[in-house]
Amino acid sequence: MAEITNVTEYEAIAKEKLPKMAYDYYASGAEDQWTLAENRNAFSRILFRPRILIDVSKIDMTTTVLGFKISMPIMIAPTAFQKMAHPEGEYATARAASAAGTIMTLSSWATSSVEEVASTGPGIRFFQLYVYKDRNVVAQLVRRAERAGFKAIALTVDTPRLGRREADIKNRFTLPPFLTLKNFEGLDLGKMDKADDSGLASYVAGQIDRTLSWKDVKWLQSITSMPILVKGVLTAEDTRIAIQSGAAGIIVSNHGARQLDYVPSTIMALEEVVKAAQGRLPVFLDGGVRRGTDVFKALALGASGIFIGRPVVFSLAAEGEAGVRKVLQMLRDEFELTMALSGCRSLSEITRNHIVTEWDAPKALPAARL
Repeated sequence: MAEITNVTEYEAIAKEKLPKMAYDYYASGAEDQWTLAENRNAFSRILFRPRILIDVSKIDMTTTVLGFKISMPIMIAPTAFQKMAHPEGEYATARAASAAGTIMTLSSWATSSVEEVASTGPGIRFFQLYVYKDRNVVAQLVRRAERAGFKAIALTVDTPRLGRREADIKNRFTLPPFLTLKNFEGLDLGKMDKADDSGLASYVAGQIDRTLSWKDVKWLQSITSMPILVKGVLTAEDTRIAIQSGAAGIIVSNHGARQLDYVPSTIMALEEVVKAAQGRLPVFLDGGVRRGTDVFKALALGASGIFIGRPVVFSLAAEGEAGVRKVLQMLRDEFELTMALSGCRSLSEITRNHIVTEWDAPKALPAARL
């Protein structure tokens, strides 16, 4: 196998290795998949304004997220069913994140439980939450995550119903028989039945609470001391309500383009959210990050950090824990190089002036002398 030199190369390897149903589940987006492509393409429309002749012999990429010190502003997004990609699944991802000195977010729909992930050793871990109709189930799960040492809840707010993912419908997607939703096993919600369309869509329709609203953010705060990140915000309006509702942070996310198609890419929605947040809470981004240059662009537009999803499952499928470690290392190295070549020695030196976007007013040129 030729040496892997960038994050994108893992997808082709994953496609070769995985059963079609599993690969399609990870890779696909909603409906026409316009947003799926746009999540990537939008980054290419942002250009750099590098500053030169700055001593960049020492570069500091460390940052803090909700008070936790991490080695770089690159973290792991929640992705479901990781044992479908590799037998070690979430265990491997947890170890890779810990080794890289960064945060892993565990999905509600993990194929390993919060306790199992905690058993892999120390590390800063967040827990992504889907709110089930049975609130006792939710309260129990949140308590278990807290007991297992998880440090924050990432509440997914863009999934009252599952987006229409046509590959999953064609494949009649369901979890392989040897896997369960480990966090729900003891609650008799761990199995996903076969359906005439996507088994996951049917499961969501049966179990996930469509009445979820802002008052439930308050309810969550009443049952846990963990800070709550609201994941799936794309507008200034919802940013302002998130602040009023006591959110500890916002993750600008379109669910990897898997929910509502034709929403903007997250990098395009980011600045609107950052401006509305007015520095009152940190704003993070997930969706489409495949290069260190993407990380820099997100930070230049005001993000406090980014989360990666698909690169984790694809590298996991290809090379297990070593693959995930390599993805984190490649992004780290590329980001450090981007900082150096832009003239930034710390994250605080990355500014809006280091990039130019198509919506920026053209810099006024001096009038030509006749």
